[in-house]
Amino acid sequence: MSSTRVLLLGVLLDGPLHGYEVRRRLEMWGADTWANVAYGSIYHGLGKMADEGLLHRVEEGRGGKTLYEITEAGRAEFMTRLMSHWWEIKPIVDPFQVALTFMDRLSPTDLIGAMEARAVQLRAAIGMFGRAIEAKRGHGAPRHIDETLRLNAAQLEAQLDWIGSALERVRNGELP
Repeated sequence: MSSTRVLLLGVLLDGPLHGYEVRRRLEMWGADTWANVAYGSIYHGLGKMADEGLLHRVEEGRGGKTLYEITEAGRAEFMTRLMSHWWEIKPIVDPFQVALTFMDRLSPTDLIGAMEARAVQLRAAIGMFGRAIEAKRGHGAPRHIDETLRLNAAQLEAQLDWIGSALERVRNGELP
């Protein structure tokens, strides 16, 4: 929830918004892709942070039409967590690394097939990020949001490069 908290607080820095507007902005930014935001948790997170005094319910409406505004405590929390995110290096949790751990349990044929299929998927995902950047330009997303997509694409490109070299080592009998 730490990243989600930063995102929710950060979106509200520009002024009060309804939960739906917060969700739409995060969707426009593609936060589900690069921040693992579960959109269903947005409303819960907003309510919880309001209960904690980080947000103020400016107007309460029916059907999730509550208008939220960030408080001074919320601004302080945002800055603390934002700086923490800049300075802390945390491992990226990727289930693919679990698969790598057990690559020796696959036959060479299955391993090569899986690696080739992953390379195809990686190329498609990299292309998708490029198209997403182009699409966001027409919807008013800030330019710096594109950098999250570029970083994701670069990480996938690094994995694609690794797959290419590892695939050769598997074919040559050097792996696993």
